[in-house]
Amino acid sequence: MIKLLLADDEELIRTALAALLGLEDDLEVVAQAADGRTAVELALSHRPDVAVVDLEMPGLDGMAVTAELASALPACAVVILTGHSKPPLLKRALTAGAKGFLPKGSPGGALADVIRRVHAGGRYVDPALAADALTAPESPLTERELEVLRLAGLDTPVAVIARRTSLSNGTVRNYLAAIVTKLGVGTRAEAFQKAREHGWL
Repeated sequence: MIKLLLADDEELIRTALAALLGLEDDLEVVAQAADGRTAVELALSHRPDVAVVDLEMPGLDGMAVTAELASALPACAVVILTGHSKPPLLKRALTAGAKGFLPKGSPGGALADVIRRVHAGGRYVDPALAADALTAPESPLTERELEVLRLAGLDTPVAVIARRTSLSNGTVRNYLAAIVTKLGVGTRAEAFQKAREHGWL
């Protein structure tokens, strides 16, 4: 029997997945979580074989949950389910330690097959997403620029961004100007939107 943890902040999706997977003879849902921090705690106490994790959750997101489980519970394979299947997210998920990456719109039986595959030591990436990832543009921004842009996207004042990144106000302004120029947009809000649409954030 393959023991499963399901983590998704949308209760309807989580319970539907639990019911669907519960129909499989070799799968057993042993825990369910509505946020990332609870997912990690339940995984450590229940020790599932596979964790099926939503990418966007309160507290810790799917990437952070994956990274924590890869470190604290390496025997637990993580499959990320997402409604936002952008190529850069795939790369980040695999780097964090995910063994599977599947769009939420996949056929019903696909998830059970992916769970079996990663439990057996394999990997699975949705073929269409993998093809997109090979042709997707790389982010022109540095890690530091992305860090500044993530904060700037929340309409955070320059002084607050400077304090959180240990930079001067002038340096933050220079970063924001460089970001806007590199992305070919007019404002930092447009830069944030463009970076988000491409999955760079």
